[in-house]
Amino acid sequence: MAETNLIGEILESFSTISSLEHLDLSGNNLQGPIPPGLFLLKNLNGVYLYKNRLSGEIPSSIQSFNLTAIDLGMNKLTGSIPEDIGKLQQLEVLDLFYNQLSGEIPPSISLIPTLRIFKLFNNNLTGVLPPELGFHSKLEYFEVSVNQFTGQLPENLCAGGTLFGVVAYSNNLTGEVPKSLGSCDTLRTVQLYNNNFSGELPSGLWTSLNISSLTLSNNSFSGELPSKVAWNLSRLEISNNKFSGQIPTGISSWLRLAVFKASNNLFSGEIPLELTELPQLNTLLLDGNQLTGQFPSEIMSWNSLTTLNLARNKLYGQIPEIIGSLPDLLDLDLSDNQFSGPIPPELGHLRLTSLNLSSNHLTGKIPDEFDNLAYENSFLNNSNLCAIKPISNLSSCYAKSRNSGEVSPRFLAMILVVAILVLFVTVVFTFFVVRDYRRKKVKRNLATWKLTSFQRLDFTKANILSSLTENNLIGSGGSGKVYRITVKCPGEYVAVKKIWSNSKLDDKLEKEFAAEVQILSNIRHYNIVKLLCCISSENSKLLVYEYMENQSLDRWLHGKKRGALSSTSSVHDIVLDWPTRLQIAMGAAQGLCYMHHDCSPPIIHRDVKSSNILLDSDFKARIADFGLAKILVKSGEPNTMSAVAGSFGYIAPEYAYTTKVNEKIDVYSFGVVLLELATGREANDGDEHTSLAEWAWLRHGEGVSIVDVLDEEIKEPYYLEEMTTVFKLGLICTGTLPSSRPSMKEVLQILRRCSSLEGYEGKKAGSEYDVAPLLGGGKYLSSYKCSKKVSKEDEESLACSV
Repeated sequence: MAETNLIGEILESFSTISSLEHLDLSGNNLQGPIPPGLFLLKNLNGVYLYKNRLSGEIPSSIQSFNLTAIDLGMNKLTGSIPEDIGKLQQLEVLDLFYNQLSGEIPPSISLIPTLRIFKLFNNNLTGVLPPELGFHSKLEYFEVSVNQFTGQLPENLCAGGTLFGVVAYSNNLTGEVPKSLGSCDTLRTVQLYNNNFSGELPSGLWTSLNISSLTLSNNSFSGELPSKVAWNLSRLEISNNKFSGQIPTGISSWLRLAVFKASNNLFSGEIPLELTELPQLNTLLLDGNQLTGQFPSEIMSWNSLTTLNLARNKLYGQIPEIIGSLPDLLDLDLSDNQFSGPIPPELGHLRLTSLNLSSNHLTGKIPDEFDNLAYENSFLNNSNLCAIKPISNLSSCYAKSRNSGEVSPRFLAMILVVAILVLFVTVVFTFFVVRDYRRKKVKRNLATWKLTSFQRLDFTKANILSSLTENNLIGSGGSGKVYRITVKCPGEYVAVKKIWSNSKLDDKLEKEFAAEVQILSNIRHYNIVKLLCCISSENSKLLVYEYMENQSLDRWLHGKKRGALSSTSSVHDIVLDWPTRLQIAMGAAQGLCYMHHDCSPPIIHRDVKSSNILLDSDFKARIADFGLAKILVKSGEPNTMSAVAGSFGYIAPEYAYTTKVNEKIDVYSFGVVLLELATGREANDGDEHTSLAEWAWLRHGEGVSIVDVLDEEIKEPYYLEEMTTVFKLGLICTGTLPSSRPSMKEVLQILRRCSSLEGYEGKKAGSEYDVAPLLGGGKYLSSYKCSKKVSKEDEESLACSV
């Protein structure tokens, strides 16, 4: 009865059903108290009442000794945690988060031998944490954030050797982090920010085998940064502490680091060049330290950097012009330093949303792109800066020139340089005008082509049309060909899809072209391929996209078998490892989730497959090929499709009996992609003329171990749990009944929980750490029993995994 829009109070009559074993009323609008007799039922083993509006206290008398799970999260419950919970010797999951509970945690709860999941975050609980928590059970996840706990973290949280999450931020905890956590190799995330911890971190915690997230800001931790950290560390937040010393040159080995926040510490010395070698770094905050020296003149690999803050240090010298070449930089703060010289004009090429160069010693004219009121507070306290247009806090460059009383040699030199440049530009311009005139005279048919742009372009239609040669051909299909064309300069490419016909385009191809242009020109999402422009004539249509360096996913999964990897790749024999595959699955899921849930009206792709998932140079996924996509009239309502769309092996079974379909056909196709990622098999490779989805369900029904069907080339012990979860998720998505498949939003939630990059990073309400409750386990497998046979063991396994 979960998520069925129930209202009112929970009936007292539930307490009289002596045979009741499992009660799930989650995700409704129930209110009022929990019936006091509910927890007296002897056969009850699971109670799920989360995400309602229940109030009052938790019944104090609990005699349901077979209970393995209690989930009362996201309600309005008050009072204290009952002592009787400590009598439940089979309890595995205790979720009481997002309530208004008060008082202390009963010590008896720490003695439960089966306790695995312990979530009490966002309440008003006080006192010290029971010191024996984790000592008597194999605790897996421990989250008590946003309460008022005092004292120290329990020493034995990882005594069972299975702990992967410690989340205790926003309390009043003190002391040092237990040394035992430094030897806990299963840890993935530790979040202790907004407390009163002190001392140095256990050395083993930095290099813990699976650690991916350390968020420790707003404490009093001290010590220096190590040269080596865990290979999987992607988030390190240590702002507002007392860390000191220099930033180690060994930081170049932190290859997966994406977020590094170390504001307001005591770091000193120069910024090492090695810091610029982190390819996945997108956020770097080092403001409020004691860094000195010049900014590195080279930037080795910051192509993903979006935020750079070095304010309030002692940096000097000129601002390097190479900062202007960072493609994704949005926020730049170099204020309160000792930078001097002119502002590099290259900074004007950035698409900044925030810029602060105040309180330095900068001189000269600000770049033209910043000469407007939007940046009036970006250059405060730089007395030698000037602007052409009148901006508050900056003097006029014209006024300075007039007040000088004479023409300086430097000014004369500038006039000479400008004159030479004008002459040069005139000559070059004349050359190109004459050349273009001659080309137009020879190829008058260029006039028959029409270009419609959707982005700012660095090329013309002539550049594209002149490059449609066999040398640039990289693929072909039933409706046309795909070219890779060099634009602007060597190394920069676009992909051109040519839809053609010997005569005027027939209706089918015309509709595919119109569908792709209509959809891609109106949506903007990182995981959906970007349409730059379209060029059309009477007989041909060209779609110009951003070029994906690593082409399509199917070439990497199956190209080795078919010999299909592009000759442009120098890594013919590379096999995608599991973290990369999981990253690709999450990226593609984000793109489909955006189409289904964030577009109004929603968009169905109708041809999701591994060959339509493109990969950029960092193996980030982009959804492509929208020729068969449809826009729904209204979210959640089926549309009538005129014909079957999609590719063999990916087509949802409902096409066999209805033309009315909805977003669930994309979920089915994406499920097949998940099975490809987990098994390495092709979508039509199911043995004996069956598809991959049918093959997977047959093996599952025959009781074959899931581990035995996973891709042997990447099957490593570290990843077996995640690969198994993704395989099972693929089974759920490829179910026969559309109503039994999850939405793409739920699929994305499961993948994020599975991802070792994301981990279980509990997040602070109202901040970047605020997340929705994760998807409950067993929800879809239970609805699958009408169409697919799923064992009780597998249902429980998936529930634990996702």
